Amino acid sequence: MSSTATKHVAIIGGGILGVSTAVHLLREGASVTLLTERSLASEATGRSLSWLNSAGERSTPYHQLRLAGVDRYRTLFAADPSREWLQFGGGLMWNAAGQREVTEARHAYETSVGYDSKLVAPDGIAALTPGIDAGAVPENAIFNPGEGWVSLPDLVEFLMEEFHSRGGRLVLNTGKSSVVLDGGRAVGVETEAGETYDADSVLVACGAATPAVVAPLGVEIPNGSPVSMLVVTKPVAHDVRAVMNTPRAAVRPNPGSTFALDHDWYEGRITEHADGTFSIPDDVVQELADEASKLIAGNPELKPASWKIGYKPIPGDGEPVFGELGQVPGCFVAFTHSGATLGLIAGELLAGEILTGNRHPMLATFRPGRFS
Repeated sequence: MSSTATKHVAIIGGGILGVSTAVHLLREGASVTLLTERSLASEATGRSLSWLNSAGERSTPYHQLRLAGVDRYRTLFAADPSREWLQFGGGLMWNAAGQREVTEARHAYETSVGYDSKLVAPDGIAALTPGIDAGAVPENAIFNPGEGWVSLPDLVEFLMEEFHSRGGRLVLNTGKSSVVLDGGRAVGVETEAGETYDADSVLVACGAATPAVVAPLGVEIPNGSPVSMLVVTKPVAHDVRAVMNTPRAAVRPNPGSTFALDHDWYEGRITEHADGTFSIPDDVVQELADEASKLIAGNPELKPASWKIGYKPIPGDGEPVFGELGQVPGCFVAFTHSGATLGLIAGELLAGEILTGNRHPMLATFRPGRFS
């Protein structure tokens, strides 16, 4: 412990990856300064569907990392199953009419890798999970019993209690921070206003902005981040427990008897303005809510209470980017599409790498050096 007791780490980004890594570092005796452009969870973490899963087909290392990610949430859930912001009610997905074989192939693949997957006819859904309008399912569906969801803003708030109790330093509203180099090595962070924070190591974990932050360091990380929207509805009585991924709406339960909704069909209706803000016609937001209503037993009227729009972090090749920059010793990055599922495990593994210098084998294929 003595070797890490004085190690100071500066983290750019107040989303789940930055906060999780910060807490794991503090647990191991490091001192941490966490800098956020605006408030905590103000970007992708504040508008994530945050479905905890490793469904479908992806590379084996990515699948294994996601399974470990879900496992860490299971441990957190087991400590207090009554938390309204972390629940395991399974996942239900289906494709559009005429895609029966596509769904069957996905189920066969999931089964082949040992992922808990049940292929179900519409009339069998009620026996597996409550609150769904089976009439919305054209042919067949897949139920994955082991999946869950988390409300990331609530998780960040939960982790920040530990962050503060362990002496972490939080610096809000720094604007766009940059990495400070000395002799090619990362030695701190400079805020937009010119304040500097010295550090032994720096972690850049600012979602879709991560490639832009490391670009001045001579590091190129391809950015495939699309613009997306998360809608939270007004409270409504319902029995839904599963996360639903369907052709026209993705839906998950959310604290306070609300729902969180997203999809991609309306991406072209989002306008990005010169000042960096986004807008979308109100009728498109209501259309998404109407699509979600069709999936829920009794088809309750869903009214949007709020919606947030911004970039959904996705690296150019779709795979996570984790670890130290080869060209810039002392500078680490965390940039991934699956920030929710990987939030706890990525923070744990990155903290270990930052403190010990030992590269974790589960991150071997996700190194930023693959792009250079």
